[in-house]
Amino acid sequence: MIGEDKVIKFEGCQKNEACTIILRGSGAHILDEAERSLHDAICVLISAVKNHRVIFGGGNAEIRMSLAVQELANTTEGKEALAIEAFARALRQLPHIIADNAGYDSAEIVQNLRSAIANGEIESGLNMYTGAVDNMRELGVTECLRVKEQAVISATEAAEMILRVDNIVKCAPRQREG
Repeated sequence: MIGEDKVIKFEGCQKNEACTIILRGSGAHILDEAERSLHDAICVLISAVKNHRVIFGGGNAEIRMSLAVQELANTTEGKEALAIEAFARALRQLPHIIADNAGYDSAEIVQNLRSAIANGEIESGLNMYTGAVDNMRELGVTECLRVKEQAVISATEAAEMILRVDNIVKCAPRQREG
C-alpha cells in the first residue's frame, strides 16, 4: 500500500526489462510538472543510448564553442559583432556555473580552462574533484553530443525569440489616420 493506493511490486525477475514509475505529489499541477520532467529525462536517456556520439564534458564543449564564436565576433563588423560577442560570453557562463556550484573560484578555474584549450589541450575540462583543469578523456567525463546540440539550439532559439519581442516593443507605434 502507498497511501490509499494498492500497488504490485515485482522482485527477483530474471530480466528486468521494464519498470513502472509511480509519481506522488500534493496536487495535480505538481504531478503534471513532475511527469513532464521525468519524460524529458527519459527522452535524454533514449537519445544518449540511440546516439553513441559523445563529446568531452566538464565545460569543454562550451569553452570550445565560446572560443570559436569569439573568433567570429573578432572578424565581424558593426553591431552584429556585439551580439556575437554576447553569445560567446553566454556560452562561457555554463562552466562558471559548474565551478560556482562546486564551491571553487570560477573566474580562475574557467580562465585556466580557456587558456588550456586555446593552447591546444582540446581534451581539457573542469575536474570538480580537485578544482583544477584536467584531461576529460583520462577521467572518462563525456556528454551525449545530441543532447548538448539540442540544448544549445533550444537556448539560442529562446534568446532569439526574446530579442524579437524586445524589438517589437521598442518599435514606435505606427501613425494612424483619423
